[in-house]
This record gives sequence, C-alpha cells and structure tokens, in this order.
Amino acid sequence: MYLYELICKELNNEATRCGGYSEDQFPPGELFAAVSDGLWDNGASCGRKYRVRCISGPKRPCKGRSIVVQVVDLCSHDPCPATLQLSNKAFDAISKIDTKVNVEYAQ
Repeated sequence: MYLYELICKELNNEATRCGGYSEDQFPPGELFAAVSDGLWDNGASCGRKYRVRCISGPKRPCKGRSIVVQVVDLCSHDPCPATLQLSNKAFDAISKIDTKVNVEYAQ
C-alpha cells in the first residue's frame, strides 16, 4: 500500500489517453481515475484497478470506506498535482468535503 495526496479529476468531455471518447472505458458507477507518470507505465496502467481509501486530510474529511477505481487516463497536468486523480463520484465516495486528502492505495 502507498500513501499519497489525491485530488478530484473531472474529464469535462475530453478524450482520455486510454480509450479516447469511448464510453465503454468507464466502469459502472463512474469510479475511475487518472494517474501520474509514476503509475502510468507507458500506458500499461490503462484498465488497472486500485483499491483506494482516504486516511487523512484537513477537517477530518474521510468517510472510512474503501472503493475500487479503474485507470482511464494519464494526468493532464505537468507536473501532476497528485498520484491519483479520482472522478467526482469516486472522490465523493471516500471524502465528505472537497479538499486534498491523503490516501492509501493498492493494486
């Protein structure tokens, strides 16, 4: 397991690096993520699944549950502000408020 900061990811109808504009790339429930270069692995991370759990953050944001997200994209920022960027639904599933949180994750 690893501990990293995490921020919310919203695609805004942009093509992803894994599946372009295909709706089929997104898992049920819209629990998906974009990853930083460290996890990207030259695109081999497309479709990988990670169990993610919020463990700390300002104002005690964590809901105390873990979720499984699927990688659909490479982080679009350079440098990427976080190791994982979750979809809005994934982020809302683990955090009570919109803030940077620390997570642990495992493939």
